[in-house]
Amino acid sequence: MSGPFRMTFTALPGHIDVMGHVNNTVWVQWVQDIATAHWDAAARPEHARAFAWVVTRHEIDYRGNVAAGEEVAGETWIEGDPRGATSLRRVDFRNAAGKVIVSAATTWAMLDRASGRLVRVRADVVAPFRAG
Repeated sequence: MSGPFRMTFTALPGHIDVMGHVNNTVWVQWVQDIATAHWDAAARPEHARAFAWVVTRHEIDYRGNVAAGEEVAGETWIEGDPRGATSLRRVDFRNAAGKVIVSAATTWAMLDRASGRLVRVRADVVAPFRAG
């Protein structure tokens, strides 16, 4: 895969909080949704059958927001080298003007589906997910 993986998200009325913007929990869900879609689109079939991913940490910077009916363009990629059983995934969301309004760094841990145990992330597993 060349370049970041992209998806578009639309803020629905149920996503809006008391301040009139997309609720933080929705941004976290979108981070997970784009990561899962990227895995489904790019993982080798043998890797998809053998491994599953779980989140161990989210770090999110909010620099703006959107209201109901507005769209954001999300893009995601794997950053850096895996460390043991973990890999760092970046996600940026851009508003209609192209400005990054939400940026996330999420640490994911890879599990062996058969045993449910953590396994070391190999370079060949993450290679299809790098931005470059």
